[in-house]
Amino acid sequence: MVSAIEVYNKPDFKYREETFSILAINAWELLLKAKWLKDHNNKVRSLYVTEKRMRPNGKPYKHAKVKMTGSGNPFTHSLDYLAKKMAEKKTLADAAHKNIIALCEIRDSSVHFYNKSRVFAVRLQEVGSASVRNYARAAQSWFGTDFSQYNFYLMPLAFVKHQQPSDAILLNKEEKNVASFISSLEAANDPVTGYAVSVNIELKFLKSKAGDAIKVQVTNDPGAPKVQLTEEHLKDKYPLNYAALTKACTERYCDFVQNKKYHNLRKPLKADKRYCHVKKLDPDNPKSAKQEWYSQAVFNVLDQHYTSKGK
Repeated sequence: MVSAIEVYNKPDFKYREETFSILAINAWELLLKAKWLKDHNNKVRSLYVTEKRMRPNGKPYKHAKVKMTGSGNPFTHSLDYLAKKMAEKKTLADAAHKNIIALCEIRDSSVHFYNKSRVFAVRLQEVGSASVRNYARAAQSWFGTDFSQYNFYLMPLAFVKHQQPSDAILLNKEEKNVASFISSLEAANDPVTGYAVSVNIELKFLKSKAGDAIKVQVTNDPGAPKVQLTEEHLKDKYPLNYAALTKACTERYCDFVQNKKYHNLRKPLKADKRYCHVKKLDPDNPKSAKQEWYSQAVFNVLDQHYTSKGK
């Protein structure tokens, strides 16, 4: 997945979307196979595709035979098979499953057909961004993997011009089919679990002389470029107040209790802009009451201390 992101984020790469989809699918297949083995007592045979063997008299043998590749290695179950089975068992979130389906459709179109429309690039950005986020969430939930050492995100659409509605006429029949198929899957987006089929990408650069603009740093690097977020942007970035966060935890975790443990986990997060924005109800009053607003990233921390209902 890191390779997929690195290729996609290169400043000048002519096969960006196609290569990303191929590598990201590879990453998902390996992750699901690792989870499948974990859930099947590390029995490698559980990954093998088997086929019935017939006796000379036409009756089947008692034990199925492992299907082999041309080189003599066992065939393993496909990503489609594993994702479907894990989704049926609720091991894999429905939104994550449908995101994989959408990514596979993009991959298939990329491998078997040439996609020239810029609209196709936009849809890959939306599906790909969700896929990277889902992948990190699943790996952390299943294996406790920490991706903080990587820049685990896709760059904004700096290389794709803004698409006007009229640009849709540039889509050929095959690309329209892919776009329509992805749209049909997007109803599975789940804000509670944080898994998504796609995410909306919007990039704006605005000059602002507003004195009440709130200064924040997107990263913890003091040398990083700083941006200004409007009140509307802050609502998007920090959508959960205390009540909404607590309700989401109740729906997300099977062992969640609103107790001292919860408060002890939550309080340190208030000092970290990645997780919380503390807003004064009256910005002009130094003694004004404050209200806490949390980002979806808070679940990356809480997931380590509670058991998801999806497990």
